[in-house]
Formats: sequence, C-alpha cells, structure tokens
Amino acid sequence: MSEDLFSALDHLAATSTVVIDRPRGSAHPRYPAAIYPLDYGYLDGTVSADGDGIDLFRGSAVGAGVVAMAVIADIDKKDVEVKILLDCTADEIGTAAAFLRDTLGLGTTVWRREVS
Repeated sequence: MSEDLFSALDHLAATSTVVIDRPRGSAHPRYPAAIYPLDYGYLDGTVSADGDGIDLFRGSAVGAGVVAMAVIADIDKKDVEVKILLDCTADEIGTAAAFLRDTLGLGTTVWRREVS
C-alpha cells in the first residue's frame, strides 16, 4: 500500500518543477538561528494543505527520487504538513528529521520508502 503513495509522490516530483527557495546553509525566515542542513523548497504547481506548493528537502543522491516523507505537526501554527524527501541519502533523511524535530521543535514522523 505505501508503494502506491510513493509512486504518486514520484509522479508529482517528476511532473513538477523543484523550486529551492531556502538553499542549504540559509537561515529559516522566522528562526534565524535555525540553519537549513539541506536544500529546502517546494514543487511548483502543486498545492498542499496550507495552500502553498508541496514542501521538500532535496539531498545529494541525484536520481534517487522520493526516498521518504515526513509528516509534521506544528503546535504553534495548529498545522499538519507533509514534506517530501527527494534524492536524499539515508544520512540526509536523518538530518532532515533532526532539523524538523530538534531544531524547529516540530512533531515529526518519517516514513522511508521500502527498498526491495
């Protein structure tokens, strides 16, 4: 069942333009001490629950595709979001999760794509 979800995410990523608006090393706009450990942006032409494009982290494993997704709960915003992890190594998946959870203080669960 999860493969259907990841296949759909692959399709969205393949048919959308990736826009990186917060490159690795840049500061979070609301929390300047929080520095993005990976490129962060969105899929142009898509819509998530907040009305903006679907968020994503992009790693260094070019061509790996959607390797995981993070579901986050932001208590301050009273919001739940999904973030795609695109072209990320196993270490980068952990880095993105730690950034969301430990640096930004968001409730975070990561689902990794099963590799057969």
